[in-house]
Amino acid sequence: MSTTHLGRIFHVAGRPEASDAAAALVWIPDGALVIDDDGVVSYCGPRDHRPTPQDGHDEVINDHGDGFLLPGFVDTHIHFPQTYSLDAYGGGQLLEWLDNCIFPAEARLADPEFATRIARDFTARRVAAGTTAAMVFGSAFPHAQDALFAETQRSGLRIVSGRGIQTVGSESSAPLLTSESDAITLTASEIDRWHAADSGDPSTALLQTAIVPRFSLSVTTETLAALGELYDGVRARGVYVHTHLNENNRPGTGEIDSVKKTFEVDAYLDTYDGRFLPGGRVGGSSLLGRRTIMAHAVHCSDTELARMAETGTSIAHCPVSQLFLGSGTMPWKRTLAAGVTVAAGTDVGAGDEWLISRVLSDAFKVHLSEPGEDSVSLHPAELLFTGTLAGARALDMEDRFGNFDVGKEADFLVIQPDRWAPLDSLLRHGIRADDDVVARDQILFALLMGLREPAITEVYVRGAQVGV
Repeated sequence: MSTTHLGRIFHVAGRPEASDAAAALVWIPDGALVIDDDGVVSYCGPRDHRPTPQDGHDEVINDHGDGFLLPGFVDTHIHFPQTYSLDAYGGGQLLEWLDNCIFPAEARLADPEFATRIARDFTARRVAAGTTAAMVFGSAFPHAQDALFAETQRSGLRIVSGRGIQTVGSESSAPLLTSESDAITLTASEIDRWHAADSGDPSTALLQTAIVPRFSLSVTTETLAALGELYDGVRARGVYVHTHLNENNRPGTGEIDSVKKTFEVDAYLDTYDGRFLPGGRVGGSSLLGRRTIMAHAVHCSDTELARMAETGTSIAHCPVSQLFLGSGTMPWKRTLAAGVTVAAGTDVGAGDEWLISRVLSDAFKVHLSEPGEDSVSLHPAELLFTGTLAGARALDMEDRFGNFDVGKEADFLVIQPDRWAPLDSLLRHGIRADDDVVARDQILFALLMGLREPAITEVYVRGAQVGV
């Protein structure tokens, strides 16, 4: 039996780079998405041209009327323990905000009952925002991570997550710290317990794990050496790495200068690349690779970008939180020109939006406002690509989801504009060009800019509706 969803379809087909997304944009105003019994796309095209079911096979039809079908959003950087910390007022930039707001908030997950509650709310917000896959920065507490994975498995969403690793820190971070040995033992235990726990095979799993040092200032050279050794042993199992890089550049006292001073290195990235000893000398194995995602990367040197491109390391671009913390703007043209995959991240809770399309909205604004020749007006297809297919690529799962190519697992959203009147008005009454291609782009842009959670009425992962 096949299931057919009828509606207006947008997706970025094939395997383009961001700069080629407009040419790869598919718009089917009267479309059909046909999904087989395994939750895999068997057809995406005009509804009148869809294949006739074979003898003995039924076709279940879900007609969404004027609704839109989009690939599920992919959030490549979001903090589970910060679910209740959006818009937290801390009176400063990154390091002050961590001390005054975030470390105390994350310490509350030491209470198992509270951890279970926040896991439920975090997962519910993901469903409401249409985030079908996410790289999730986890809690320091194993019982909280167990609650997160269990709730995610119950919901049917995709997740990559790992406990936040901290072995050194300020007084306010003390409840989150572990010994050097416990940092490795707890991380290895989480990998053994949850990596591909749902299917037993990382190539088919919805649940996967990551090694997650909070950032270089939260660990020591001993921690980094031990994490590199651990990763050497689990990299072949498809385990990920996730952390922060070059986020805040306040001169002298900010994150980047503090990292360079603490480790006596010239480049922040060196601390994750095994070169964390004074002078950038090698002290252990690299944590970089195709399954490594660095959040922010706002202030990278050309050398750092080249090294990320060389190793296949991706960037989670988080413009909402960069605005919130005054961290600056990741240079779009220079970063993509280096050959690094850039995907979208909400960075909840420094990011005060759960919805990836809101991240894309801010990305459009900040990059249009970059000075001089760095300014770029991102094409609507480039925005959609960044929030969907680029995220799947950053997660090294582009072969599985991210668009509606035949053979991919069917992760998608049903968007009903009439559930959010401002969006409905934009789409019904906005000015459209006579040129069909320009009009198509205007519709997609209005959809992404005007979308809010109430208009996302159904969310599917691998063809199965989640959150019901």
